[in-house]
Amino acid sequence: MYGLFEQKIKFAIASAIATLVDYILYLLFTLYFFFAPVPSNIVSSFCGMVVNFLLHKRMVFTLQRKVHHAFLLSLLVSVGGIGLGTFIIYLLTQEVFFLKHQYITKLIATGIVFFYNFYFKQYAFEKRMGLSEKLKKTSEHGQKKNRFYRNNPS
Repeated sequence: MYGLFEQKIKFAIASAIATLVDYILYLLFTLYFFFAPVPSNIVSSFCGMVVNFLLHKRMVFTLQRKVHHAFLLSLLVSVGGIGLGTFIIYLLTQEVFFLKHQYITKLIATGIVFFYNFYFKQYAFEKRMGLSEKLKKTSEHGQKKNRFYRNNPS
């Protein structure tokens, strides 16, 4: 359990750096260059995605695949995350409040996409997903416990 927590902390730090790149570019595009929010999010997210892959490969995950396979899977996960984030931004900016407060809009989308990215990128790099590993261990522990009680009635 501690290993997964430590890995999430490293993931959060690496992701925060990549998100900072994404966020700064997004705000520059929308607030200073007056580009539309959706295309701004696509471009800024792509830049953050590249930074993210490099940091995750170096700091967070133990590579269990060939680098190009991990990159392609990570790219697919990131594209899914960009799509999810863009969809959330699109929905939120239908409301005037979120349209006027782009930093809040982007923050909400980023928070939701964080969890999507962690579990799917863990699979891309390590061929496993933390939730399924934890559930598997819990299930195995429960089965061992049940065998003990079946074999040792009180």
